[in-house]
Amino acid sequence: MTFDLRGNLSAEGGEVKGRDTLGQGSQTPVKRKHEPVRREDLMGKIADLGNLARAWRRVKANKGSGGIDGETVAKFDEKAWAHLNEIRSGLLDGDFKPMAVRGVEIPKPNGGKRQLGIPTVKDRVVQQAVAQALTPRYERVFSESSHGFRPNRSAHDALRRGSAYVAEGYSTMVDLDLEKFFDKVNHDRLMARLARDIGDSRVLRLVLSFLKAGLMKDGVCQSREEGTPQGGPLSPLLANIVLDELDKELERRGHKFCRYADDCIILVRTPRAGERVMEGITRFIERKLRLKVNKAKSKVAPSRECKFLGYTIGGKGQLRISKESKARMTDRLKALTKRNQGREFDAVIREINAFLRGWLNYYGLASAKVWLTETEAWLRRRMRCYRLKQCKRRFAIAKFLMKSGLPEWRAWLLAMSRKGWYRMSVSPQAAEAMSNKWFAEMGLIPLVSPVGRNRVVP
Repeated sequence: MTFDLRGNLSAEGGEVKGRDTLGQGSQTPVKRKHEPVRREDLMGKIADLGNLARAWRRVKANKGSGGIDGETVAKFDEKAWAHLNEIRSGLLDGDFKPMAVRGVEIPKPNGGKRQLGIPTVKDRVVQQAVAQALTPRYERVFSESSHGFRPNRSAHDALRRGSAYVAEGYSTMVDLDLEKFFDKVNHDRLMARLARDIGDSRVLRLVLSFLKAGLMKDGVCQSREEGTPQGGPLSPLLANIVLDELDKELERRGHKFCRYADDCIILVRTPRAGERVMEGITRFIERKLRLKVNKAKSKVAPSRECKFLGYTIGGKGQLRISKESKARMTDRLKALTKRNQGREFDAVIREINAFLRGWLNYYGLASAKVWLTETEAWLRRRMRCYRLKQCKRRFAIAKFLMKSGLPEWRAWLLAMSRKGWYRMSVSPQAAEAMSNKWFAEMGLIPLVSPVGRNRVVP
């Protein structure tokens, strides 16, 4: 099967023209020979100034760095309406050409590098406008078990669904890891799917131009024949379109599964069933979707031994924080509370609070009261150590302790100590001067909520 820029598909020597099959109640588009393409003015919707303005507001809110042209969001904002009118004309006249994306590598949590492609601000606006026009039609056909990068869906929804499946007795997990998924997306298959769903060849040419845009790395522009680089607003939607075929196959086979972007787990009752499912789905992914399954990282194991979106799922469906997530959290807090920063104590607390708000809201589904209580005590000790070291000299330490309410003789007893800063931080004087109440008055967010689980930190 091949694709041409007019939106036509050719298969087995015949010509099959794409038509918009979305919203007709069928999950799998029906292909009929010689059926005319249903024409539509989708490009007009994309190029509408209202749609472009919404796209620009979204790009502006997300901020982000500039592309290879060096233009920042702030600079684009100075003449935003002029830029939007220029974009509109280029889209309607067919003159718009995306620039190469700026290649950036970032470290993965579990090692290795992830390749990002940062489009220019103008290209990000156009990608966002395309995503806004395409998302409603694909939302009607996407699987209920797909949760990544979709409106009104989140990682918590995927976790709750997976937890419910395990609680029902599907406690063996098939953990699929797609090797460099965003870099391996097959352009021909993706464009063939889009051609079946979209009746405007101008939009197909525009999407293909984004897929084929080069990757500028170390001053060299590399051409791309596959992949949709992470970093652009359109890539998550295209990834869901590619993997929707996997979702439909899993539904056809009657499997219980959850997918968040390229993270996919399948829940079965027994290890033997899990091995059978792993073999069959791996064959489907590699032969049909032309993607690669990382066999070294994929596995069949009890749910409590598998990590999904930073969590593990216990045998009865209870959600827990994975060991790797705990380690990353403590490493981050260690970096924020290093004693040689030379920063104001209030500034350190503000930065810790900013990190904890996001962390607690994301991991608020987990049962981890004991570990959080221990971590909170450890964090407060590091903060006491940081505050004592800020005093530097004995007189300043004694003065700080007395100001906090300690008698003079007890304050000087600690100030004259020859112990190191970390040992001094666990002393009764330090704990009394910098009590839990004192930290609350300073504004430090508590890790353990008195309300319990599912907390939302304002």
